[in-house]
Amino acid sequence: MRRLIGIFVIGLLSFVLAIAAGAQNFVPPTQLHLTYPPLRHITTSDRLFFIGTAPKDGNFSINGKPISRSEAGHFAPSLPLQLGENNFAIKYVNGKGDLSSERQINVKVLRDSRITLPPKDIGFVKESLLPTVDTARQPNERICFDAIATPNSTVLVRISDLEIPLLPRRRNVQLPPNSSVLTGNNEATAESPSGYFRGCTTFEKPSQLGYPEYEMRLGDRIVKQKAKGNLEILSQTNIQVAEVTAIAADARTGASTDFSRLTPLPKGTKAVVTGKQGDWLRLDYGGWVRKSMTKLEAAEPPPPSIVRSINTKRVGNQNNLWTEVTIPLEAPVPLAITQGDRIFSFTLYNVTAQTDTISIDPDSIINKLEWVQTDPSKVTYTISLKPKQQWGYKVQYQGSNLILSLKHPPILATDTSSNSQPLQGVKILVDAGHGSTQDLGSRGPTGYPEKDVTLITSKLFQTELQNRGVKVIMTRTDDADVLLEPRVDKINQEEPTLAISIHYNALPDNGDAINTSGMGSFWYNPQAQDFAKFINAYVVKKLNRADYGVYWNNLALARPTVAPSVLLELGFMINPVEFEWIIDPQQQKLLAKTLADGVTEWILNAVK
Repeated sequence: MRRLIGIFVIGLLSFVLAIAAGAQNFVPPTQLHLTYPPLRHITTSDRLFFIGTAPKDGNFSINGKPISRSEAGHFAPSLPLQLGENNFAIKYVNGKGDLSSERQINVKVLRDSRITLPPKDIGFVKESLLPTVDTARQPNERICFDAIATPNSTVLVRISDLEIPLLPRRRNVQLPPNSSVLTGNNEATAESPSGYFRGCTTFEKPSQLGYPEYEMRLGDRIVKQKAKGNLEILSQTNIQVAEVTAIAADARTGASTDFSRLTPLPKGTKAVVTGKQGDWLRLDYGGWVRKSMTKLEAAEPPPPSIVRSINTKRVGNQNNLWTEVTIPLEAPVPLAITQGDRIFSFTLYNVTAQTDTISIDPDSIINKLEWVQTDPSKVTYTISLKPKQQWGYKVQYQGSNLILSLKHPPILATDTSSNSQPLQGVKILVDAGHGSTQDLGSRGPTGYPEKDVTLITSKLFQTELQNRGVKVIMTRTDDADVLLEPRVDKINQEEPTLAISIHYNALPDNGDAINTSGMGSFWYNPQAQDFAKFINAYVVKKLNRADYGVYWNNLALARPTVAPSVLLELGFMINPVEFEWIIDPQQQKLLAKTLADGVTEWILNAVK
């Protein structure tokens, strides 16, 4: 989620120093203060919110227009932007009309076009010429060449001995960013840009085609320019095989992190390379992985593996029980995992089933294991589970054996003589979002940073959980700079019953900071969805808070599979009214207790 950047204060230097010192020394501003945007800001949004505060007794305006504020004096209006430069004068005068008390902040906002515009002079937009990085594709695979050039020109591309005409694109559909769903503005828009050209073709024979040369003509003027990337058509005899060397390779639907995630590939996975694009490799099952996470070798493609018998057994101790499923294979193959209600499925690629015997341990959490050969080189195994809630899973290769581990429900204390600690035997990881002077998170109208209130709430939450018998693991207990990777590693190392990341919210530039509020929950793996829905509804109902909603979202702290992992946005720092209860110590205590009550109720119901 985009975080607010920049903090601009008109007032005492001691106030600026107090912000850096942390929440315990935070001194609210006594004069006009602007938290966001920075004094110089660039955006593609058609509007922008201004967040800050001023003494409540006085006149406040932006570009001469009075702006409504909260009872505490906070403001967060969204103002329209025109393309190009926008200037805003943010002014405050005290209620007595004393001009000596006048304070003004000047902000310059540059609104850029959402789409790349054609060059003003004759020529190309260099970054538009495909490919922009070295690229390899299969014979007879459709390849497209794009260019943004002077409108009304004639454009073609030369490569090898071919000359391919590029035709104007009459309609260009612009997809909104993923973050647009958070503001309710996720609709595609159709543009009719001038100067966009495309042409596509196929190449039959393997070869090094070189760098495509683009040519445009306008009247008697000719401009030529080569693309940055080299184009290769891969040989179907000189095969390259990629082996995953990372613990888990981040697999994607396309050749960049802009594309959606697929099931990570465990270390040892092998597959034929069918495409290349810059630092990314396309593997024969369809997923893309970073070259740096693999090693390449010229080799014969591994033959389709046979899979025969499958064994299951219970492993671990009472506090950390797992059902382990062993699938012997001839080679470590790519896989994909899906979860449903009491269903866990995994698909193996480049595999043919000869499975006639499956052993299911009666002490495991598996009811039934079935398989189907969905096509000649793909087998899907479906596990029916005994518990209604899934508590986590791990997957790895040991040699060519695929080891799938499914976590058992937590075993709660059996002593029923006292109900004061109903969650004995439960381990919960609590992550206080952000931290340090480098990662403030979002900020409220006064400049108060999210990283401080997440720590306060997390510590109160920790105490409430411990009172209920929980073993609590904290990712940070002070104003430390803890990066995302160590936080995720902590979840994987501890294998808790639940992992909960505590945050407070902000919005993209085109959001409505005044009218957007409430509790929001984010999950990624289906095993976390029920808890995310439950805790969101529980807090909203018990505390009479606004409901921002429950979202599936590709967030790092929601991705771990060893436990249901969620990220909670407990309110909006940027909302002038909601900010007041977010920083209220009594409300913080009440929120922590309510969260712990909700966790207790959900776990007790989930283990039944």
